[in-house]
Amino acid sequence: MSRKLWIVGLLGLITTLGIWCTKPGLFPEDGYDPRLSGGMATVFDLSSQSFSHPIPGLSAWDSHVHEKGDQIFEQNFVAAPAPLFSGLGPIFNNVSCISCHHNDGKGTPSFGAVNSSMLMRVSLPGEDEHGGPVPVPGFGLQIQDRSVLGYVPEARVSVSYHDSLVSYPDGNTVVLQVPVYTVSNPYIPLPSSTLFSPRMAPPVFGVGLLLRVPESEILSHADPDDADHDGVKGHPNYVYDPVSGAQVIGRFGLKANVGNLLTQVASAFQQDMGVTNSVFPQESAAGQPQVDGLHDDPELPDSLLNAVKFYVETLAVPARRNVTDPQVKAGEQLFSQIGCASCHLPTLHTAVDVNFPALSNQRIHPYTDLLLHDMGPALADGRPDYQASGSEWRTAPLWGIGLFPKTNGTAYYLHDGRARSIEEAILWHGGEASKAKQNFMQLTASQRQAVLAFLQSL
Repeated sequence: MSRKLWIVGLLGLITTLGIWCTKPGLFPEDGYDPRLSGGMATVFDLSSQSFSHPIPGLSAWDSHVHEKGDQIFEQNFVAAPAPLFSGLGPIFNNVSCISCHHNDGKGTPSFGAVNSSMLMRVSLPGEDEHGGPVPVPGFGLQIQDRSVLGYVPEARVSVSYHDSLVSYPDGNTVVLQVPVYTVSNPYIPLPSSTLFSPRMAPPVFGVGLLLRVPESEILSHADPDDADHDGVKGHPNYVYDPVSGAQVIGRFGLKANVGNLLTQVASAFQQDMGVTNSVFPQESAAGQPQVDGLHDDPELPDSLLNAVKFYVETLAVPARRNVTDPQVKAGEQLFSQIGCASCHLPTLHTAVDVNFPALSNQRIHPYTDLLLHDMGPALADGRPDYQASGSEWRTAPLWGIGLFPKTNGTAYYLHDGRARSIEEAILWHGGEASKAKQNFMQLTASQRQAVLAFLQSL
């Protein structure tokens, strides 16, 4: 080897070692593209399928697993026994994942229908052995309001609305719809002390990024004692994870009551569809007179369960739009000035994950702190969930919120879909968000429209 080639090779080795040994630096502000809500895991699509793309850079094998998970996510399950996709019921809420999470986004606020995305959580006062909700005898933690042939639903759930008028100081008005929930025809009487919590299916895209936000970063934003005296507290939920058998920080679910994606997916199969699996091998109807008694559990193979988990974990985030529009930029400043960004944090970071470069060490803009906040009596369900009180909810991520009308046809917001617009959702805020809401109401009409234009750009 010539001396020249030897020197070139040595310099190349030194450069490579330097790259390997360099710690990740701070994200540069100059030249950063504000459209990249999910960092490298961002896709540019404005269609109804904007939530349904895989993260860029998956290997051929990972793409295959993602596609298999997508197929199972969209598959209708049928009653057992059946040669394929068996295990639905005998009591359930829906027949597939996609039936609730329309186009991988939010649901619609209806019960019992084919396209229903609502369910009613139930529990008794107190805590179970892990600090979680206490199941209702004969019903568990969720009312299954549909059943296969030959069985009966646990109960029927319906919702009606009445109007409530909100007036701005400038004289403009908005009509909010106040939901009233009715549980009827239970197959056995429900205890009088039963606690109820209606829930609408949330979006599933971007969860792989939220999974990788370090716990230390989440905790750095907590302020349970309101040390800065801004009226905004925020604290994490710690929940029992049946996969690890340990208490972990909650990240998923409307009350941050799930800490593990596998647990989230497995619970949805077992509770929402009645399909048992290795994480939850017991029928949701266990202990009831109408349990199927087929002894075919678990009904879902681990390969398919893990494929669905992998699918949602590797869904990309849609890019922001209209980021240079003057109205949008003005709305972004107002969003921060009036206090919305105290909970809906614009920026988080993910930890290093060498297996998924598009999810690793990313600067992301989910507009959440993943913490619990008291939202006041108007949004309270009165049902505690681990360390979440009956009036506390996890800060909902806002990325993709402006695309919900396209992905759903008609968009609905908040935990139970009561808000028909982003403006209505803001006006429902209370508790720790009361000051931010009042600040929004004090804005001029054009300023409020700027805030809404900014939110619609996310």
